[in-house]
Amino acid sequence: MSYEVLARKWRPHRFDELVGQEHVVQALSNALDNNRLHHAYLFTGTRGVGKTTLARIFAKSLNCEEGVSSHPCGKCSICREVDEGRFVDLLEVDAASRTKVDQTRELLENVPYAPVRGRYKVYLIDEVHMFSDSSFNALLKTLEEPPEHVKFLLATTDPQKLPMTVLSRCLQFSLKRMTLEQIGGQLRHILESESIPFDDNALLALAAAADGSMRDGLSLLDQAIAFGGGEVRQQQVEAMLGSVSRDYVFGLLDALATGDGELLLRRIADIAGRAPDFSGVLDEMLRVLHNIALTQIIGTTGEETPESGRIDAFADTLPAEDVQLYYQIGLAGKQEMNHAPDLRSGFEMVLLRMLAFRPETETRSGSAAPAARDQGGPPAGASRAPQSSATRSGPAARDQGRAPAADAPAPPAPATQAPPGETGADWSALIEDLDLGGISRQLADNCALESFTENRIRLLLSEQHQALKSELSERRLREALQKKYGEGLTLEIRVGEVRAETPAQQTTRAQNERIEEARQQMADDPFVKAAQQHFDAVMLEESVKPVTRGE
Repeated sequence: MSYEVLARKWRPHRFDELVGQEHVVQALSNALDNNRLHHAYLFTGTRGVGKTTLARIFAKSLNCEEGVSSHPCGKCSICREVDEGRFVDLLEVDAASRTKVDQTRELLENVPYAPVRGRYKVYLIDEVHMFSDSSFNALLKTLEEPPEHVKFLLATTDPQKLPMTVLSRCLQFSLKRMTLEQIGGQLRHILESESIPFDDNALLALAAAADGSMRDGLSLLDQAIAFGGGEVRQQQVEAMLGSVSRDYVFGLLDALATGDGELLLRRIADIAGRAPDFSGVLDEMLRVLHNIALTQIIGTTGEETPESGRIDAFADTLPAEDVQLYYQIGLAGKQEMNHAPDLRSGFEMVLLRMLAFRPETETRSGSAAPAARDQGGPPAGASRAPQSSATRSGPAARDQGRAPAADAPAPPAPATQAPPGETGADWSALIEDLDLGGISRQLADNCALESFTENRIRLLLSEQHQALKSELSERRLREALQKKYGEGLTLEIRVGEVRAETPAQQTTRAQNERIEEARQQMADDPFVKAAQQHFDAVMLEESVKPVTRGE
């Protein structure tokens, strides 16, 4: 018996076998079970998400010998004929090959005649957007007043090309792109059913390469099984796809974090030795940066992977502004790489641009102790200094006017250190002494101090910022406080109305005061006054910014 490809062998034959299209399945199932059937349905979505498969299951549900329902038996002759593609009353048409109006009229000539075997005659027109205007006009009258025994199932990847007169006569269902979890889960189910050995990371790479298409994922899985000699392993999949392991991507981030241009170029050379698709390597780097940014802002990426520890390490050590800058430069570089003399040189320029345009901070320009490495984070021997709390904090907490942190972190304070007073100023000063960054720093900056005894600290967080209160951010803040005041200290964060001024509000107020002062100084400047008087010049207040330290 000849080999049957996985995309055909594992094509769903029932609604409950479909993956990722629950919203469409629910609507069609209710229509079938309650006998509320429309005469024309339009299925839209990218390739390989199940448009024609859904249409065939719907046709089988309409004509099953056991009756119209959302659960066709799959055993009667009609169900078997639909599955095998030989049911006489299911007419599948490729619109791309029948664009002429004469062919459309010929197709529609048999519409008035009753079905041969089934309950309904079903016209499945794939890629219907390829019809010409004349073909749409020929189809329009039939769609408007079809016989009761005819159902039209239209499928397209480009619904914008359909006339509004056709769209208005159809029930439209938009099929979603598959997520990485959905594609990876289905690939895992198939491999386990087929008793084929595999690596989890290999499935993640295949799911990412499928780009939302289940059919593409199954085709790539077929290719990977053949490439790996009956196994699906990470190294073989990466070689097949022209991609590289995320270990190499983390290595590039190591070099960026340390500011070492020579190390960066050496690691690019290591990647080049694997003959990768550099555009794909940049895509993978953008995915990692996205996960780091998620961890910094909300405390988690939403899923646990073998790389979660390394993501957390970079989220703690890379400043949030660096992550955002790298991501922006990477996105712009994707568009420019194809214009470079070759992809490698284009990729090198993108990463060198990330290195060249990093924001300069006092901890980078001054001498400081090397940053510690934490499971794939920046290496212990790096020349880059640890970020001060002001540098590593989120956007709401950063303020160039704050006093700079010391070049080297101070040793932990003894557990017997007395707690501060209960004023906002004391809480703001305490935060500066804590080793906080990312989401935990933002949480602390947006809290007001309610009370602080020897064994308990109570903070108040407004409802507006309660999204900052996550298990990760609260744990990191508690650990930083315990490091300073002793392991017996407990932390309680309550959400409610905050009447006192939080450190973040103090920062914003101080910044606004400096901006207002700068604007007033600009308005009082004799040169500005002369320009306004003689040339009717207008001062753009939003462009006035205070001069910060070092400028």
